[in-house]
Amino acid sequence: MCSFCRRGSAGKDFFIFYDLLCSQNIDYKAMGVILLDIGNVLVKVDFMPFCRAVSRDDAAASEAIMARFCDGELKERLDTGQIAPQAFLDMIAADPHVVEMPRHRIRFAWQDIFQPMPGSIEAVKQLKEHHELWIISDTEPLHFAFLIDRFPVLKSMDRCFLSYEHGYLKSSPEAFRHVLSSSDRQAREFLLIDDRKVNTLSCAETGIRAILFENWQKTLASPLLASLESSSSREEVR
Repeated sequence: MCSFCRRGSAGKDFFIFYDLLCSQNIDYKAMGVILLDIGNVLVKVDFMPFCRAVSRDDAAASEAIMARFCDGELKERLDTGQIAPQAFLDMIAADPHVVEMPRHRIRFAWQDIFQPMPGSIEAVKQLKEHHELWIISDTEPLHFAFLIDRFPVLKSMDRCFLSYEHGYLKSSPEAFRHVLSSSDRQAREFLLIDDRKVNTLSCAETGIRAILFENWQKTLASPLLASLESSSSREEVR
């Protein structure tokens, strides 16, 4: 379970939800588990507004900031907990392409890169009728704190597996092996919804099926989702 769920109201909501299932004589473990990506699945992500907000007013500077901080080694180290958030902000501030500004403005520009994904709220409500929903995300503390505050749909998740806590990116099968070892479930009980093909391929190495996300209309109509739903329904009948 993610640190937010352990500490905050989402943890309380989980136990209320669990008690409700028990009172209705539903086998909670019989429900299939959908592993949900956050970025470009539940919310839209665009790093360019951050790059423009902190750059020295030219396109080349924005592109250089994008290349250094938003993709590549530094971002991977941040997402796997190898760099502290404050140290990362200090690196941004010290970059020659970044205009001088207070740290709190850099932090907000870094965080304010998300927009609602059309259909995600309705999709989550529909999926929760038949499945447990677990977040699995390559993310870091600054972004996740902002997301929890701005997008309440994330508070309805049953569990969270965050790369900065367990140290694995989804491009590695180890991220999904960690999920399996942290649960008492088999790979066939899971289905990943993710927008990156590399992640769907790595989870397949562990036996977990995946939907490559394009939009919610196509995802909800996927035969893979229907098969998981059918399997869950059979388990509940037993």
